[in-house]
Amino acid sequence: MEPEEAVDLAYQVMLRRRPDPGGRDSSLASLRAGWSNQDLVDALRASSEFHRDIRYPAKLLGHSLHASRCQFVRALPPARTIVDLGGTDLGNPAGAMVAMGYPYRFDSLTIIDLPSEDRHEIYRQNSTSDRVETHLGPVTYRYHSMADLSGIADASVDLVYSGQSIEHVPPEVGAHVLSEVARILRPGGHLGLDTPNGRVTRLQQDDFVDPDHEVEYQLGELTDLIEGAGLIVVDCKGANYSGRGLEAGRFDLDEVAGNSGLYWDAAACYLLCLVATRPRP
Repeated sequence: MEPEEAVDLAYQVMLRRRPDPGGRDSSLASLRAGWSNQDLVDALRASSEFHRDIRYPAKLLGHSLHASRCQFVRALPPARTIVDLGGTDLGNPAGAMVAMGYPYRFDSLTIIDLPSEDRHEIYRQNSTSDRVETHLGPVTYRYHSMADLSGIADASVDLVYSGQSIEHVPPEVGAHVLSEVARILRPGGHLGLDTPNGRVTRLQQDDFVDPDHEVEYQLGELTDLIEGAGLIVVDCKGANYSGRGLEAGRFDLDEVAGNSGLYWDAAACYLLCLVATRPRP
């Protein structure tokens, strides 16, 4: 591909426009100085314009939310011993945390999830794993309810991740799960949790957004549940901001899908993304 053609194609694919004269000249100079076409694409992906203006369309809400959750997982603290509640990834035997880009090496990551036959049909899988070696460390599976953490010793875990799982059990079971999380965490250990925000999802539709959900919390309800288990919320973010729609009392699909990423105003976001800690003595 000729450099001029590569620049035109890269701009149209990444920024959805033709290159401006300054951008064209700069890009051509970089290519002639030794950049590859992929280097040019990566540079446009890192640009302010890409992050500011290239938004997920409404029909890709699920993809937008997944990208936001990956950002949350990558921001979780380093940990040597991890428990992931409901962390099966149907497309990756290494599990959700590894697949979503958790960056730190660990000594053990234990995924606790229901046996496939006990899950809702949309979460069933054809094959299961007991242990998977990954580039970050070994991942092992335990197939039972996340409400049963009796097999994990007190104060033995550095990080518990609950990604899109607490909403699948009733609040009283969720309270028990979080009390067990507090028990197995070491003092100073962390819980990372993301879940749909009922304040926004009730504007989207009257029913739960997933047929397997038992509850969709609002921020205050979730904070009370976590702190009621003896944990302290230390970081509170939201994913996929929907502030304008909330102000108007309606669900704006274009806004929610387009505002991928993490935001300060958690209560105005589609997902709640909280980090809590077990206090030190």
